[in-house]
Amino acid sequence: MYSDQTPGLPFMKMHGLGNDFVVFDARAEAIDVTPAMAQAIGHRQFGVGFDQLAVITRGTGDAHLTFYNSDGSLSAACGNATRCIARYLMDESGRDSLHLTTARGDLAAKDAGGGLTSVNMGHPQLNWDEVPLAREMDTLHLPIDGDPVATGMGNPHCTFFVDDAEAVDLSDLGPRAEHDPLYPERTNVQVAQIVGPDHIRMRVWERGVGVTLASGSSSCATAVAAARRGLSGRAVRIDLDGGTLHIDWREDGVWMTGPTAHVFSGTFTPEFLESLT
Repeated sequence: MYSDQTPGLPFMKMHGLGNDFVVFDARAEAIDVTPAMAQAIGHRQFGVGFDQLAVITRGTGDAHLTFYNSDGSLSAACGNATRCIARYLMDESGRDSLHLTTARGDLAAKDAGGGLTSVNMGHPQLNWDEVPLAREMDTLHLPIDGDPVATGMGNPHCTFFVDDAEAVDLSDLGPRAEHDPLYPERTNVQVAQIVGPDHIRMRVWERGVGVTLASGSSSCATAVAAARRGLSGRAVRIDLDGGTLHIDWREDGVWMTGPTAHVFSGTFTPEFLESLT
């Protein structure tokens, strides 16, 4: 789990709009992350706490990224963590663009200027079996109360368009929608309010996590859903609880742009790590 020569396990704490992450850089030495380890580190009282844990390893591109939710489950995509790590790797290398690989696929990242970082999250998955859903249906109008939209961004999403995003009880709607039988792999849940032309207010319930201040893949899914419904154009501003992201659904994929933060670096003690075995 960690090197005998290293007194503990180094990590970084990062966030994108309050969507926070513990990041391991395992390019030099492998780190064996188990579901129990992810759960323990993700506990906000007994560990460090995170929405997702990300592991950087070597890959066919500049780096490969693996993501875990705070319940220990794997996630193929995490947009804000991808942007945070891209910024870290660009600062390290002095480059302004990167080629990253994930279970979602190959992702391009670039410096957007002004301290902002952009990542192409790839093409949305719009067919029922790609999301995936349990059976064939129109992904633009699901047979669920509230008439939500299903979108795949490497992970499944369920987007409800509402009159007032602030008025929705996410702690009630979120878990019900996450575990709806139509979603065999569970789903991320968004409530989205159209504020104006190409301007959306959105709140998020993340699969395996709960309410989060932001979610990159959820923002991408909501922008795609709004454009498909004719509620917005393909380039939108999305205001989340933690701040603002800009999403642009282009011919080459869904680009997401926003700020990132590397808050601190630390080390898990040998005693803490031994307690996980």
